[in-house]
Amino acid sequence: MQSDALCDQHPTHKVPVTSACQIVLTTCPDAEIAGRIARALVEERLAACVNILPPMRSVYRWKGQVEEANEQLLVIKSVTAQFTALRDRLRALHPYELPEIVAVPILDGLPEYLAWLNHLE
Repeated sequence: MQSDALCDQHPTHKVPVTSACQIVLTTCPDAEIAGRIARALVEERLAACVNILPPMRSVYRWKGQVEEANEQLLVIKSVTAQFTALRDRLRALHPYELPEIVAVPILDGLPEYLAWLNHLE
């Protein structure tokens, strides 16, 4: 299956899906920023839904040092056609110098949910 047709109508699906779907992940330093970013992406129709996960501890290498920080993960559901706009808006809203912005394709799912995800209106 080609990547541009990941969420296209499947022969067993009763609900047609017209765009490739994706999950975009990013981490935020606190709940206030996570909420502000999530709300902006949904209000601007760049995401259908954003889940804000509870605080977690991240360990990473940054500028030659091992760092640790409390962060909150955003799980952003969108369509691949919106990725460039979503990425650019997320970068503009994000306080980090180098934010994690990673897109993961959705290979399959409940057809009705994928159809809903495709209608960002």
